Amino acid sequence: MLTLILMVSLQILGAPLITAEAPLGIISFELAGDLELARNMIASWGPEGQVYAGLNLGLDYLFMVAYAGAIALGCMLAAQSLAERVPPLASLGAVLAWGQVGAALLDALENYALIHILLGSEQEMWALIARWSALPKFVIVFCGIFYVLLGAVICLAIKPKSGIDGSAG
Repeated sequence: MLTLILMVSLQILGAPLITAEAPLGIISFELAGDLELARNMIASWGPEGQVYAGLNLGLDYLFMVAYAGAIALGCMLAAQSLAERVPPLASLGAVLAWGQVGAALLDALENYALIHILLGSEQEMWALIARWSALPKFVIVFCGIFYVLLGAVICLAIKPKSGIDGSAG
């Protein structure tokens, strides 16, 4: 529930960040990879939008813990159910669950870099760090979500191989 509340809050805070220079709002900023492009986005937001960007980045630190925990739990639950239905897919759940911790750490590094840019850093490396932290973060998160959804579909479609009492079903 916390993950959903934070997701909605971030969407609300991020709405003023959608401009011609940042068509995806904060995500455009995360993926800029170029200091001049990032600065153009910041300028397009104006002073008020920059406050929203700062609030968005700050709240995102709490969101990292929430989404990583929720997706990791989903991966472990899916893995547990898949162990009874499609055992080869079950071991992937633990890997993806731990991957969510890595995604949250990449997200933290990305936000740290973005805060430096937002505060006026002149160093190009911050835009590169943000981009190259965001890209694998998105891949890991999407793989975790896909695994959870795939696990749910498989669990609905295939009955467990054994009954509740352990006997053949």
